[in-house]
Amino acid sequence: MKATMEKIDNNKVVFEIEVPQAEVAKAVEKAYRKLANKVNIPGFRKGKTPRNILERHIGKEALLDEAFELLASPAYATALEENNIEPVSHPEIDVVTLAEDKDLVFKVTVVAKPELTLGQYKGLKVAETVAEVTEEQIDAQIETMRNSHAKMVVAEGVAIAEGDFAIIDFEGFVDDVAFPGGAGKAHPLQIGSNSFIPGFETQLIGVKAGETVDVNVTFPTEYHAPDLAGKEAVFKVTVNDVKRQELPVLDDEFVKDVSDFDTVEELKADIKNKLEVAAAEKATHEFRNEAIKQAVENSTVEIPEIMVEDRITKMIEDLSANLESRGMKLEDYIKYMNTDMNAVRTNYRESALVAVKTDMLMEAIVRAEALEVTVEEIDAEIGVIAKGYGAELADVKSIITGQGKMSFVVDSILRKKAAQLIIDSVEKE
Repeated sequence: MKATMEKIDNNKVVFEIEVPQAEVAKAVEKAYRKLANKVNIPGFRKGKTPRNILERHIGKEALLDEAFELLASPAYATALEENNIEPVSHPEIDVVTLAEDKDLVFKVTVVAKPELTLGQYKGLKVAETVAEVTEEQIDAQIETMRNSHAKMVVAEGVAIAEGDFAIIDFEGFVDDVAFPGGAGKAHPLQIGSNSFIPGFETQLIGVKAGETVDVNVTFPTEYHAPDLAGKEAVFKVTVNDVKRQELPVLDDEFVKDVSDFDTVEELKADIKNKLEVAAAEKATHEFRNEAIKQAVENSTVEIPEIMVEDRITKMIEDLSANLESRGMKLEDYIKYMNTDMNAVRTNYRESALVAVKTDMLMEAIVRAEALEVTVEEIDAEIGVIAKGYGAELADVKSIITGQGKMSFVVDSILRKKAAQLIIDSVEKE
């Protein structure tokens, strides 16, 4: 076999591959035996059909096509290996010559994974974030607890304000005619929730229980009921009651009721501790991200579009799986967000590009530093996976090995080592 390679259009390469005629003849004979065992021809048992009869039945081209399938894949794989090319796209194949009495000649066009040039990735200067927790943050957590245990009580004689719940009867009219679905009785509406037509809730501010008012609105042009979209309407609204949240008093009794602590001070101390842990984790995460971001920005590589598109697809698949785990379909999520798949892909583009370049950076560091993985590190990594599933390490290791996915585990460990190498060498500012 002979293969020549030509680089065109940045990362795209074209192989011209030649396979000697003798190999072609052998492949055609092998293709004949293979097809003879598959094709039913009246008067002949499978595998016993003479070649000339088989060719007459399925055509010489079918035999040559099968021979090509037998030859092309290993020849292409050899060409990739000899030229140290890692493809990131499906090959486009163009057959030049395919005949039993001639050398096989075909061309393969493929996008090759580019080589990343490392910049500075050790000794980077990164400012260390100070993890601070303020009294305001602690108080905000406590207010959240109080709000979650608040009671709704009728507020006698008060005018509706932002955040109040108005219990209303309403009926809507377009051109003085009531429209279907436009009426409701004893409906609880929180002012400021924006759950009604735009402009509806603000017109109830200042109204008291027992009063009736006209609320003038215009339906959105993209309203779900086409016969109402863009039209002006008047709602006759009667306020039955006004309810407000009554927050519990912050004292030791409240703390005992809602937590495992006996005093307000103990609760505050626990909240402060948890906030400090979270702040420290966030600071560490930001520190690591900044170091890796600098290393990525210092490197040089031209990312093929196909790699970015593939990563976007993977991100959307992950999003879909995450949504399904919560009982929601991707299609429904897209409708809920009032967007479309093209916009979703566009939104993921920048993060996908960074993710691809980051992966390539880690791979380059692994090679440059000759990083290796020990059996103990592999077991530790699989142990984490096993723990997450409540399974035994040996069982998970057996499954991973059986599925031929041990290389993914090794690659994951190596990338973590490369990232840690960056972090460990940082000069903190």
